[in-house]
Amino acid sequence: MRRCVAWLALSCALALPLAAQTAAPLAKPKPRPELTLPAVNAAQLRPKPRPANAVATADAIPTAVGTRPKPRPNAAAASAAPAQMPLAASSLSRSPIPPKRPKGLAQAAAQMPAAPLQEQAAPTQSAAPAQPNFLQKLFGPGAAPSEDVASAQPAPDTLGSSAPRKGSVCGDRAIRGENIAPITSKVKGCGVADPVRVTEVAGIRLTQAVTVECGTVKALKTWIDTAMRPAFGNREVAKLRIAAHYACRGRNNVKGARISEHGKGRALDISGFIFTDGSEWSIARDYNKQVRKAHKAACGIFNTTLGPGSDGYHEDHLHFDTASYRAGAYCR
Repeated sequence: MRRCVAWLALSCALALPLAAQTAAPLAKPKPRPELTLPAVNAAQLRPKPRPANAVATADAIPTAVGTRPKPRPNAAAASAAPAQMPLAASSLSRSPIPPKRPKGLAQAAAQMPAAPLQEQAAPTQSAAPAQPNFLQKLFGPGAAPSEDVASAQPAPDTLGSSAPRKGSVCGDRAIRGENIAPITSKVKGCGVADPVRVTEVAGIRLTQAVTVECGTVKALKTWIDTAMRPAFGNREVAKLRIAAHYACRGRNNVKGARISEHGKGRALDISGFIFTDGSEWSIARDYNKQVRKAHKAACGIFNTTLGPGSDGYHEDHLHFDTASYRAGAYCR
């Protein structure tokens, strides 16, 4: 028995220091770092004043930070005063009264012009039919494209295109000049109903503006492209030297003769060719193989072609006109 008691006493003596070491961290925890809260202005914690006509409820008015919400009314007290319940329900259904409108606002609105409102609505109305018109252009017969679609299409830039451009006449982009007033004359047979004053044809400048009708200047353009340029080969013409165009006179400047085609705006005379390198061929001095070839090719394009060796009146120039003959073209 004594041995058991001694053994228990020794076990207790050894267990007490170990228990003390195990419980020590729990008894003395490490200090936690201090938490610092951001400074709050007292004005921010103060609740805003409530409007006089608003009904405060716990669900509609949020609770401010740091303040205590007001206690909700007791259910027993609410049941004790049934006469006040309809008033509270009607108060909850009403919204707060808005502030008064400033004086003079109605008068200023009445004086406001209505034009700006129409200008704002115009773009929406004009832009809406752009896509349907384009689809009608593709699939519908006779449908015209909208202005937006038409403006998006690139204009042809070829010299011989018939689409008009600024500064062009006779409906041909390659003929530059201007439309002028009809020409009348006291002399019977002279005058031009629809004259044009032309300064450039098919990219070639004229040494002076010619007054002719559109049929004659269109024939000149055809002759430049299909006859003159192929005949001259690599020599590029920059200008045509013009000797004559509209003039109310007799044929070959003979007094009393029939009115020349010049007096009707159907003829012009060419006396030379100026090239891009500055050189020039004149009909009087340089009636060479290339010029003769170009002259001969004009027959049919013009109804009358005259030049050196034809009749003695055209030794220094080429005469082209669009007069009509029953027997066909007259070429000398």
